Amino acid sequence: MLELLAPPPADPLWDLAAEFAGDTRPERLNLVLGVYRDHTGATPVMSAVREAEIRLAERSASKEYRGLSGNTAFNRVMLSMVLGSEARTARATAVQTVAGTGALRLLADLVRQTRPGATVWISDPAYVNHRPILQAAGLKVRTYGSPDPEGLSGTGGILDDLRAAGRNDVVLLQGCCHNPTGVDPSFETWEALAELAATSGWVPFVDLAYHGLGDGLEADLRATRMLADRLPEMLIAVSCSKNFGLYSDRTGCAIVLGPTRQALRHVETALQNAARTLYSMPPEHGAAIVTTILEDEVLRTAWRAELEVMRNRITANRSDLVGHLDALGCGAEAKLLARQKGMFSMLPLVPDDMRRLRRRFAIYGTASGRINIAGIPAHRIPYLAQGIAAVCGTVDTAGAPSTAPAPH
Repeated sequence: MLELLAPPPADPLWDLAAEFAGDTRPERLNLVLGVYRDHTGATPVMSAVREAEIRLAERSASKEYRGLSGNTAFNRVMLSMVLGSEARTARATAVQTVAGTGALRLLADLVRQTRPGATVWISDPAYVNHRPILQAAGLKVRTYGSPDPEGLSGTGGILDDLRAAGRNDVVLLQGCCHNPTGVDPSFETWEALAELAATSGWVPFVDLAYHGLGDGLEADLRATRMLADRLPEMLIAVSCSKNFGLYSDRTGCAIVLGPTRQALRHVETALQNAARTLYSMPPEHGAAIVTTILEDEVLRTAWRAELEVMRNRITANRSDLVGHLDALGCGAEAKLLARQKGMFSMLPLVPDDMRRLRRRFAIYGTASGRINIAGIPAHRIPYLAQGIAAVCGTVDTAGAPSTAPAPH
């Protein structure tokens, strides 16, 4: 049996992570994976999360199964946090999932059940896992325009391309802090998208993975809430990995909005059945942490303050990198990065450039040019800028460090 297995394609991100782990150069810099790191390069546990864990340990709650919908208290607080008003939550239902990835897959399965033959539209470029998840659920995938090359409007061909989306289609939109480009539509474009969805009949499918790390929690949720107000149906995949720092606890939520509560009567069961065949039920620990934080005013306030510190550090990193690039003669590159937001930035570099950045300077980003702005220790930003400028040809690379051979 096993000898018939064809060589599967390697995951490009984890391939790069493995290459980084084997790189012995002391100046190496890992900007591949989407995790927040503090000024020391560590991924910290938020103090609100740590306090919630202490309370949960003292409570010694049972480890009994929670059920196919997961932690129902978690589902309630997530609906409240994401949607923000009783009018919206009254026409919504939610189930806990295995992180945002699990939410994407459960909602993709729901699309396949409710809209046979639907095409799901994704951005180009898109989050690397969007297409594989949708295709694994048996859905057809098409792409719509990426943000314009200069990053001026944040719209590019989005509206023009989505005029081709039909009444049976679904459009996957990243609610904020677009991965990988870091460029979001303007709010006016979001409103135009809502109008287009209303007239064309397609359903928005919003992926929320970075809310709180762009313009602030409420601002980052504004477009999602506006779509919920203006459209009868909507799908939302929510991740708690980034804004709660619960990467390995795999905590997320799938939300479905309908025109009425009656219209949702079979939705939760359909999502439960999909979960049953994939992983049965989600893990409890992360959901219990989030619930403990959001139900307690003191912890909730502390968490939001910590989230704001993280956001400000990301913003400062980007501004610092922009300033150093500008000083090194990379004005066009600096201008592009300055218009981006959130954890990621897209460098205007081709795969060969990114390979040179990795080989020559031990700076690791994805082949597409994406780097994790949240992963840069502040004192390493001048070095990163030097490497980018060298690859762009604006500074001499003769003095570039290379104390150990690059891995092959």
